[in-house]
Amino acid sequence: MRILLLGGTWFLGRAIAQRALLSGHDVTTFNRGRSAPDLHGIAVVRGDRTDEDDVRRLASHGPWDVVVDTSASEMAPYQVQAAARMLAGVADRYVYLSTVNAYTGWPHEPLDESSPTYYAPPNSGRDFGAEQGTTIHYGMQKAGCENAVRDAFGEYATILRPGVILGPGEYVGRLPWWLRRSERGGAILAPGRPVQSIQPVDVRDVAAFALDAPLGDFNVAAPQGRATMGDFLTACLEATGGRGRLVWAPDGLLKKFGVREWTEMPLWRTAHGAWAVDSRRAVGAGLSCRPLEQTVADTWAWLVSGQEPVKHPRWDDHGIDSEKEQKILAVLG
Repeated sequence: MRILLLGGTWFLGRAIAQRALLSGHDVTTFNRGRSAPDLHGIAVVRGDRTDEDDVRRLASHGPWDVVVDTSASEMAPYQVQAAARMLAGVADRYVYLSTVNAYTGWPHEPLDESSPTYYAPPNSGRDFGAEQGTTIHYGMQKAGCENAVRDAFGEYATILRPGVILGPGEYVGRLPWWLRRSERGGAILAPGRPVQSIQPVDVRDVAAFALDAPLGDFNVAAPQGRATMGDFLTACLEATGGRGRLVWAPDGLLKKFGVREWTEMPLWRTAHGAWAVDSRRAVGAGLSCRPLEQTVADTWAWLVSGQEPVKHPRWDDHGIDSEKEQKILAVLG
């Protein structure tokens, strides 16, 4: 299979490139060459997807069986639409990596693929929905990008909506922060309830599904009820040597101290639908999720190997300050 990968040099894009090469596919990547080197064995086309001349030059390297788009996170819908339209003549189908944020109900309601998404026109700009606030604006922009892909490829579009993606190469810093905190040991502030179900998915499993997914829309998350926050943090302790002790803090206490959900305590979210994403359709279509413990162990092995993720400002948003953690632990005794 001939694959055009928009992006392809870091985290999910790199994992897709690696998986494609291992599967014997012919892979072309298109990126600016600024974040990380491309993998050996890949045909590389340099350029900016927001530049019409660059995309036209890219199209001359086709045709491809599929376009896999992992690089549109900062793109406005009209920019995704323009590039997708130019590639529609040289590619059979398009796989777009979106997010569960495109749903109007996330994170407050349980979700499946029939749940309503935000609306934004496929040709809308970056400011569309900005007056709604950061979270809704982001969801509207992603939904608009989905519409942009459908505008260009119609029924030959695959829309993947992952939740939290973890694994080796993670640039956001969620799992790496918990691993480093576990490595330090001592009393470790653990958020909420250990029995809280969580659904992070391994980057390598998302990559495999992105290459094999059929047409249509799919939520990409680990099955509900398979792993808990307690499982996750215990796996972090085991991977790093088990020197720490988890001290669980109720949601109310964390809120009293102003702990920010999702960032100061990575993966901690109290909204009812945060970890209620139905992924049975994707599982039925071939999504296979490895145990969370394996993701944790492999990420620790990657961290201690000396490899570094692509630098990203979101990394510094994650993790609670040690002094603040100790104040909360003191209350818990």
